[in-house]
Amino acid sequence: MIIQRLAVIGVGLIGGSFAVALRKAGVVGRIIGVDTNAENLALAFSRGLIDESAPDVASAVEGADVVFISVPVCAISAVVKEIVPLLPDGCIVTDGGSVKAEVVRQCDALMPTGCRFVGGHPIAGTEHSGAAAAFPELFSGKRCVLTPGATADPAALETVSLLWSAIGADVCRMEAGHHDRIFAEISHLPHAIAYTLVHAVGTADVEGENVLSYSAGGFRDFTRIASSDPVMWRDIAMMNRTALLASIDGFSASLAELRRRIDTEDTAGLTEFFITAKQFRDGIV
Repeated sequence: MIIQRLAVIGVGLIGGSFAVALRKAGVVGRIIGVDTNAENLALAFSRGLIDESAPDVASAVEGADVVFISVPVCAISAVVKEIVPLLPDGCIVTDGGSVKAEVVRQCDALMPTGCRFVGGHPIAGTEHSGAAAAFPELFSGKRCVLTPGATADPAALETVSLLWSAIGADVCRMEAGHHDRIFAEISHLPHAIAYTLVHAVGTADVEGENVLSYSAGGFRDFTRIASSDPVMWRDIAMMNRTALLASIDGFSASLAELRRRIDTEDTAGLTEFFITAKQFRDGIV
């Protein structure tokens, strides 16, 4: 047993999977869930993701050792502001958002004396959302990045690390701004490209044909993440816009170089471009 009482605010794919994985690992005494969607909360309870559904955040965080916030990144600080007057002394607040610098800065500024905020980002997910999509193995073998700020003391950091480790995650730590620059490239940019590609092809006018009706496995595999929650990705794009814009500019430069090699019929350069990309890709499989 690592903690006695956990409150999960937002019992969707990430929050629900975190909760049920901890229940399965037997390291948390009681898990209380709260969600703005009453139907989703009821489903989380009926599926056994949580032990108890709370009618509001005040009931959820009462007596909590740890509060896990799993809501769209633009809403995290608003949730923290709401729960701050209700937090018991010594409570640890953590999150699962994929943008960290602004979230940590805002939440650190809100933390009352005696409470700690530990920024977190589990590198796991699917294109599905809600309690219906949650499952306990989601984080097993996946990385979880913790981005401690000013209020995250060693004890709080260790507690959050132990919770993630208990459900099979590989925990690492890094500075929040460094995290955002990395994940603008490796996560936020690919989602932006997938959405853009589907939008471009879906609106393409090829002699009146519905181009998407001809899509096969390659297109569907490449664009799978464009089925993710649009509101969540809108918020991520806005919260990490500086780093994401730099990533888009870098991608645009690579795409322009590819275009140049095709336009000039530079077959040797085109082969080199594809070989280099293939080697990078093969290196991560």
